[in-house]
Amino acid sequence: MKGFTKWLVRHRIAVIILCIALMIPAVLGMAATKTKYDLLYYLPQDLETVQGQEILLSDFGKGAFSLLVTEGMSISEQADMENALKDIPHVDSVIGFASITKGMFPIEIIPDNIREMFQRGDCMLSAVFFDEGSSSEETMEAINQVRRAAGEKCFVSGLSAVVTDTKQLVEDQEAIYVGIAVALCAVVLMLTMDSFLLPLIFLACIGVSILWNMGSNYFLGEISYITKAVAAVLQLGVTLDYSIFLWHSYKEQKALIADKDEAMAEAIHLTFTSILGSSLTTIAGFVSICFMSFTLGKDLGIVMSKGVIMGLLGTVVLLPCVIRLLDGAIERTSHKPLLPDVGGIGRFVVKHYKVLAVVLALMVFPAFYGYNHVNVYYDMSKVMPPELKSVIANKKLEETFDMATTHLLLVDSDVSQKDVRDMTEEMRQVDGVKSVIGIDSLLGAGIPESIVPSDILSLVKGDRYQLMLINSAYVISSDEVNAQIDSLNDILKKYDQGGMLIGEAPCTKDLIACTDHDFTVVSLISIIAIFVIILLVQKSIFLPVLLVAIIELAIAANLCIPYYTGTELPFVGPILISTIQLGATVDYAILMTTRYKQNRLSGMNKKEAVEKAVASSAQSILVSGFGFFAATYGVGLYSNVDIISSMCRLIARGALLSVAVVLLLLPAMLLLLDKVIVHSTFDMKAAR
Repeated sequence: MKGFTKWLVRHRIAVIILCIALMIPAVLGMAATKTKYDLLYYLPQDLETVQGQEILLSDFGKGAFSLLVTEGMSISEQADMENALKDIPHVDSVIGFASITKGMFPIEIIPDNIREMFQRGDCMLSAVFFDEGSSSEETMEAINQVRRAAGEKCFVSGLSAVVTDTKQLVEDQEAIYVGIAVALCAVVLMLTMDSFLLPLIFLACIGVSILWNMGSNYFLGEISYITKAVAAVLQLGVTLDYSIFLWHSYKEQKALIADKDEAMAEAIHLTFTSILGSSLTTIAGFVSICFMSFTLGKDLGIVMSKGVIMGLLGTVVLLPCVIRLLDGAIERTSHKPLLPDVGGIGRFVVKHYKVLAVVLALMVFPAFYGYNHVNVYYDMSKVMPPELKSVIANKKLEETFDMATTHLLLVDSDVSQKDVRDMTEEMRQVDGVKSVIGIDSLLGAGIPESIVPSDILSLVKGDRYQLMLINSAYVISSDEVNAQIDSLNDILKKYDQGGMLIGEAPCTKDLIACTDHDFTVVSLISIIAIFVIILLVQKSIFLPVLLVAIIELAIAANLCIPYYTGTELPFVGPILISTIQLGATVDYAILMTTRYKQNRLSGMNKKEAVEKAVASSAQSILVSGFGFFAATYGVGLYSNVDIISSMCRLIARGALLSVAVVLLLLPAMLLLLDKVIVHSTFDMKAAR
C-alpha cells in the first residue's frame, strides 16, 4: 500500500490526466442511461396487477391510457378532435362520445345513465389508449402531442400525464439541485476549513467521482428519476468528510515528515485505513435497501453504494494528487478557521451528564411513538406541484365527473354475456363505484350489437379477454378505494377465477403492502449489518448495541416530527431515511467511541476520557454533519417535487439530529455505562 501511495504522488500529473480522461466515457454513459419516471414500474413482477398490465399490452396493444375532459366543444368538434388524436404516433385507440355514436344515430336515444358517463353539462369525456407503457418515452411524447392537438379546451389526466409532467419538471431542476448543494457545501467548507481554495478542490474532486458513478449507471440500463435527482447530492453529502480526513492527516504528517510527497503518501495510507471502516457502514446502509421487494430501493441502493466506493477512490487517488499539485496556492489562500472553539462541549457534557441521560430517557417514548405512527401517502400525483397540467386535469375529472380514479377489468372472453351483466350489476352496487363500462353494459342498455362499430368492439374484446372500465369516486391509496378493490375482486373471482383488476389504484394497493413489509425487512437488515461491522471494528459486545441505539434514537426523533406536526410523507421517505441516516451518521458515534477507548487505554479516568473524546472529535463531527446538512437542505427547500423535497429535508434534519445526539447524549451514556463497556470490550482489559 505504501509503495503504491508513493508512486501515486510522484506521478500526480499523469494520475490527474487519467482521472479527467475517465470523465469522457462517464459523461457519455450518463447521457445514454435511461430514466424511469413511473414508480409503479418497480413493483414485483409476480404481482397479478403487474402481470395484468402485460396482458393488456400483449392482447389489446394497450400499455397506458389517459382520460380526457373537454370543455365547451360541440359533438362535431369532439368527433374531429378524437379523429385527430387517432393519427398521433403510439395512440392505439380513442373511445369517446363521438366515437361510440359515429354520427349514425341521435345521441338522444342513448339512455341517460350511459350518456352521463361521457357527458356532464358542456364537458365530455373520452379515453385515449397508448400502445406503450405508462412511462415509456413514446407514451410521454404522445401525451405532449395529444395536448397540442386537443388544445386549451382539453384536460389530459391519468398516470401517464403525471409521469410526463414529472419528467419535464425534474429534468429542468436536476442541474439546479447540484448547483445548490455545491454552493452551500462551499460556504460550510469556507467557514470551517483553513484555506479558501481547499473547498473548491474538495468539491471539484468529489464532482469527478460523482461523474464516474453516474456514468457507470449505463451498465444498469436505466435508473429512477428519484435516484437520478438525489444521487449526486447524497454522494456529495456522505463522502465529503473523506476529503476532510485526508487533509487533516496530511497536515499532521507534514509536521512530522519534511518531504511533502512522503507526507502525502503516509497520509493516503492512514486515511484509507480509517475511512475504509467508515465507508463500510455507509455502504451497508445503502446495500440494505437493495433488499426491498419494491425495487426502487435496489435502484437507489446500487447507485449509492457505487457512489461511496467512487468517492473513496476519488479521495485516495485524485484528491492527494491535486492537493500536492496546488500545495503552494493552498498555502497562499490559507486563513484561520472561523469555526469557534468546540472544546467547551466536552466540559459541558461531563458536568451535566446525568441531566443529559434523563433527557435521553424522556425522548425515547415520544420519539419512537411518533416514528411508528408517521403518516405516509402513496398517490403519485401528490408529489407534484398543484399548478401542473396533469394535476389540474385530475382535479377537473374528479370535480366534473365525480371520478377520482379508473380501474381496468380483464375478464375471460368465454364468460357468458349474462354473467358479465350480472357481475357488472353487482359491481355497480359497490360503494364509490360510479360506473362500469364494457361492451355488454352498452348492449344491455338496448343498443344492438350490429350498430356498434367493429373497431369499437375490437377495442374491448380479444381472443382471451374482454376489457371493462370501472370509474371510482375514491382517491388512490385511500382506505375507501382499497376496500372497494377488495370488494370488486371478490365479485370478479366469483364469476371468473382468472379475471384481473388492474390500474393505478390496484397497483398502489399492492405497493402499500410491499412497502409495509419492506420497512421492517430493510430496517432489520441495516441494523444487523451495521451491528456486525461495529462489533468487528470495536471488538465489543455492548458497544454495537449502544451506538446503533443512539443513532436509532436520532432517526426516531427525525421521523417523529412529521407525526406531531401533522405532515404526510411520501411512502419511500421513512424506509430510505431510516437506513441512509443510520449508515451515513453512525460514523460520528464510531469516531467518538474510538477516541474514548483510546483515552481510557492511555490511563485516563472515565470523565477525562469522555471530555477529551468530545473535544477531539467535535470539530470533525460538526464539519461533516454541517456539510451533509448543507448538501441536502437547500435542495429540500428548492424542489417542488415533494418526494425529492421531503427526502432531502429529512436527510438534512437527520444529519443535525445525529450530530446533536452523538455530541451530547452518547458521551453521557459512555460515562454512565463505562464499567459495562470496559468489561464487554475485548481490547479494553488495560482500562479495567
